[in-house]
Amino acid sequence: MLNDMKRITVFCGSSDGHQNIYKTRAYELGKKLAQQKTVVVYGGASIGVMGAVADGALENGGEVIGVIPVFLSTKEIAHHSLTELIQVETMHERKMKMHELADGFIILPGGIGTLEEFFEILTWAQLGLHKKPIAIYNVNEYYNDLIHFIDQMVNNGFLKPIHKKLILVSDNETDLLIQMQNYTAPDLGKFISEEKT
Repeated sequence: MLNDMKRITVFCGSSDGHQNIYKTRAYELGKKLAQQKTVVVYGGASIGVMGAVADGALENGGEVIGVIPVFLSTKEIAHHSLTELIQVETMHERKMKMHELADGFIILPGGIGTLEEFFEILTWAQLGLHKKPIAIYNVNEYYNDLIHFIDQMVNNGFLKPIHKKLILVSDNETDLLIQMQNYTAPDLGKFISEEKT
């Protein structure tokens, strides 16, 4: 199956990180998505890794949709050069809108908020609420420990091996996008068994 990736939601940090590689690779990802005519959907900030991925797309002719809660529009410094900036009231509304707009998800380096977004969208996939590809862009091996911890979940019986197949991983943007385009959601069956009466 070849997925038509018209819009990709990118979850990532509003901080720069301590090494330039995080913003550099985010910019390059935005540029790559623009070149292949894929709309970037992201958290709407002009700073940090978030700002870099948006700038990479915008400065190379791409379209970028930002989704930001009103109360964060000054703290995260909303990007005002976007194709569209959608303001919402709550963090939950932000995630719901970013999910609705997405044909797939890429997780770039970020902090607690990025992890929270990743795990919620992964949980929705685990429950069968969507079949969209979820990809970790493992820049500079940033997510190695998280990937190892997910293996720990499997090894200790808290995550089924098939659920690990919901996560795509690469440290190469081209490879990651190819994986997303070729992704077929695993057959998870029923997550919750019906009780017999």
